[in-house]
Amino acid sequence: MNGPTCGRSSRPPPGTWQHGGVTSATHSSDFPAATGSGAADADAVLLGLDPEQREVATTLRGPVCVLAGAGTGKTRAITHRIAYGVRSGQLMPASVLAVTFTNRAAGEMRGRLRSLGAGGVQARTFHSAALRQLQYFWPRAVGGEVPRLLERKIQFVAEAGARCRIRLDRGELRDVTGEIEWAKVTQTVPADYPAAALKAGREAPRDLAETAQIYGVYEQLKRDRGMIDFEDVLLLTVGILQDRHDIAEQIRTQYQHFVVDEYQDVSPLQQRLLDLWLGERDSLCVVGDASQTIYSFTGATPDHLLNFRNRYPQATVVKLVRDYRSTPQVVHLANGLLAQAKGRAAEHRLELVSQREPGPAPVYAEYPDEPAEAEGVAGRVRDLIAAGVPAGEIAVLYRINAQSEVYEQALADAGVPYQLRGAERFFERAEVQKAVLALRGAARSGGSNDPLLEDVVELGSQVRAVLSSTGWTAEPPAGSGAVRDQWESLAALVRLAEDFARARPGATLADLTVELEERKAVQHAPTVQGVTLASLHAAKGLEWDAVFLVGLTDGMVPITYAKTDEQVEEERRLLYVGVTRARVHLTLSWALSRAPGGRASRRPSRFLNGLRPGSAAPAGRTGAPAEGGARKRGRRGPALCRVCGRTLTEAGDIKLMRCEDCPSDMDEGLYERLRDWRAGQSKAQGLPAYCVFTDKTLMAIAEASPSEAGELSMISGVGGRKLERYGADVLAICAGQEPAGADSDDA
Repeated sequence: MNGPTCGRSSRPPPGTWQHGGVTSATHSSDFPAATGSGAADADAVLLGLDPEQREVATTLRGPVCVLAGAGTGKTRAITHRIAYGVRSGQLMPASVLAVTFTNRAAGEMRGRLRSLGAGGVQARTFHSAALRQLQYFWPRAVGGEVPRLLERKIQFVAEAGARCRIRLDRGELRDVTGEIEWAKVTQTVPADYPAAALKAGREAPRDLAETAQIYGVYEQLKRDRGMIDFEDVLLLTVGILQDRHDIAEQIRTQYQHFVVDEYQDVSPLQQRLLDLWLGERDSLCVVGDASQTIYSFTGATPDHLLNFRNRYPQATVVKLVRDYRSTPQVVHLANGLLAQAKGRAAEHRLELVSQREPGPAPVYAEYPDEPAEAEGVAGRVRDLIAAGVPAGEIAVLYRINAQSEVYEQALADAGVPYQLRGAERFFERAEVQKAVLALRGAARSGGSNDPLLEDVVELGSQVRAVLSSTGWTAEPPAGSGAVRDQWESLAALVRLAEDFARARPGATLADLTVELEERKAVQHAPTVQGVTLASLHAAKGLEWDAVFLVGLTDGMVPITYAKTDEQVEEERRLLYVGVTRARVHLTLSWALSRAPGGRASRRPSRFLNGLRPGSAAPAGRTGAPAEGGARKRGRRGPALCRVCGRTLTEAGDIKLMRCEDCPSDMDEGLYERLRDWRAGQSKAQGLPAYCVFTDKTLMAIAEASPSEAGELSMISGVGGRKLERYGADVLAICAGQEPAGADSDDA
């Protein structure tokens, strides 16, 4: 099979289901010079790989598990693995399917593979690969046309809620939609949703039965209107492959080798589809990092990655820990964050080793209020830009999107251009659509009778000339706002054209317009030169020279609704992802109050304890329970707040084991049940209520929710006598059971 030439992918015959004749372009910063292909120079693909990456690249048979830390070159390792297999003749390009999770990642992978001489390899998202298979096999398996794809399910969810006479506000609408998506990727039908959600500990926005009702009506609405959603694409493909063995075998004949990137984010439904693609074979290479599992709310689970060796005992496992992205200072902080982690994912954490020259130490900044924090960040951003850091290489990352507004305002006031990640899609912007239309028109005319293109030969110059008629100028407009945003969009197209011309000498305007159309098809936009504002979740997979992690207070990171240990640990991993986005400059900041003049009641994130200067390491509980479950009381060290780590001096704070102003994770329902029980005990014994337990002790119990006597005895205010008298009742209440009733006689 002949390899691709001049960086262009080989096109299969039209009409084949596995290709469709569409190959997406690479990111604008990843247009490498084209390379020849063939077995003779297969070893050239291995040049420049470190020993671990080389092991990944040359291990082409059997199951392979690559545990790859942040910034360790995992994409490089797996693309070179595929290219080495193709160029050495061990893998046929059309027999390989590489799967990842975003269109951008798939586009980047396709671009790298083309440059390495493996352009015939398919690199797609799970949904994209499944949709192609569904569209091709539907007429044969089901008959008729494939149902239309519903791209925005939230409108159908709103209608379903209305039909159920359940009014949903905007936040509830979004959250119920998320619950439906979670149910579908975990293969849970509406009738089973309440039990499944309860078992999974879901924080449902509405009553579970109401959510199940809305879910059921939503599904009925789609069926009535002949539509499917993105989750249905996977579900229906799984159904066809399970029911039609002939179709499953046709796909397995086509695809013999599989590579799955970001394997820690695979959902049960995606894993089921992968199993059906594989059949009984084991030619599978998975890549992931359990410490970057941050999408469990969508159904993603690292269990498939962590259990890979159990499923494939003969698997080759390679660890990538050489960090080529971040300086030793950034890597040291990232390792420190994970050193405090708990749980199964933490047991498999990777200790990164920076391969870069030393850089500046991370900066920790405390501000009196949120506007002051935003103003301070904007000032630091402006200083970095003045020092030569491009605006496009700077990011401000926050926990929730609602935090962006104050930073948008501060950057605008400082005259710093910015872009909101996750805002309007690049190719849907009016100025971009107008520009592409102008470029298409110029390409169609070939420059004839177009005064803009007279004597203009070079592609980049042609694009600049055409876009000058749509508002682009060589110098950006002053200030910020809509005019500057439009200019940034056009400037991004100019840079894209220049990179495209360098990668493909001799390329024409017509070639560029094809490139733009392919990018538009998968929403693979070029980078706009402005400071990126994004949530920590949206930043996954990206990197910048300078990163500002803002709003790092307890109650935000970890977020208040992270109740269980695993939920809190996922918040830690989210912060870890944020830290590892930075190459050189890293700033971590927080505000003590929301508004100017407000009470300084906030505390820095507990995850920074022991890492930021002047903070104590997290205090762990020491000592084993005494025989019978109660812990022997002995001499204690200073009491430390379990939230912020500060030394406690007030008796009430010591009882709660936290500062009064630190966020409480108390179970309100449990607290009320304890108060009701205490009232009964007080009345039965003729004692004041506080003689049973004080309010603070009940609050501490409701926050700790102990499950055994040893845990209950560790709470201040629960002495040996009270443990003996009331312990059984209290533990029963904490377990959601009715107390048997305490002995009312004095002990």
